[in-house]
Amino acid sequence: MGKSAGEEGARQEEGQREEGREAGAYRAADGLGVGVAGGVLRLTLDRPAQRNALTDVSLTALIRNLEVAATDDGLRAVLIAGSGGDFCSGFDIVSRNAREPDGARPRTGSIQRRLAVQAGRLIPLLLELQLPVVCAVRGWAAGIGAQLALAADFAVAARDATFWWPFLRRGFTPDSGSTWLLPRAVGPARARQLLLLGRKLSGAEAADWGLVHAAVDDAELDAAASGLTAELAAAPTVAFGLTKALLAAAPGRDLHGQLAGEAYALELSSRSPDFREGLAALTERRPPRFTGR
Repeated sequence: MGKSAGEEGARQEEGQREEGREAGAYRAADGLGVGVAGGVLRLTLDRPAQRNALTDVSLTALIRNLEVAATDDGLRAVLIAGSGGDFCSGFDIVSRNAREPDGARPRTGSIQRRLAVQAGRLIPLLLELQLPVVCAVRGWAAGIGAQLALAADFAVAARDATFWWPFLRRGFTPDSGSTWLLPRAVGPARARQLLLLGRKLSGAEAADWGLVHAAVDDAELDAAASGLTAELAAAPTVAFGLTKALLAAAPGRDLHGQLAGEAYALELSSRSPDFREGLAALTERRPPRFTGR
């Protein structure tokens, strides 16, 4: 027997209350806008005058919000975008290394200590988050900005966007997992072009190289990224997260280890309400209506 209108209305109202409670756990910060709607967490890098360069404050807030997302059962997807004409021009190392009011510079070793809990936390978090992550990239995506897009499950870029890993051009070595992610994404020869020669890639070239999911005209970027995010938000979230984890684990396993991982994931996903919905939709010859449970 189907649900009454009253029961359905109560269910929707409870869902809205749950989303409201979860939304309250997310926090905007200086340089980072946050919004939750329709099961999608939208994170907006918001320092347009600095091409959305990250700071200690905005990077810490980005990590914290993703950590909240990891345990939010009402969330279905994450969309990361930039404010204005750029995605993210990297980390604001000028302000990081500015002298203190007393004339002293940051204590020796501050970068090494901070990286472990900042970029060293952010990139694994994006890779391990059992939710779809989409990046919408226009303008500059440099340094850790390019790495954000690379660590996302899907990046949609404007054709005229610019991806750049400028570390050596600035006299220091790569960070944020660049030397690990790039060779796996494009192969060692192309990774050397990007890291050692400082080659810049347009959004169209990044799509050709397989660095991003798709390249579109700038005017179409927001709609394309939002449409993809909505599609992913309607997917079976548990099965998506487990499949994402399997893909991440595969390079470090042999076949038998991966088969065991697949069996474990299938056992979990087959216990989910979305699995039962998928079977019902198949039997009834209709599109499935997944709830992310």
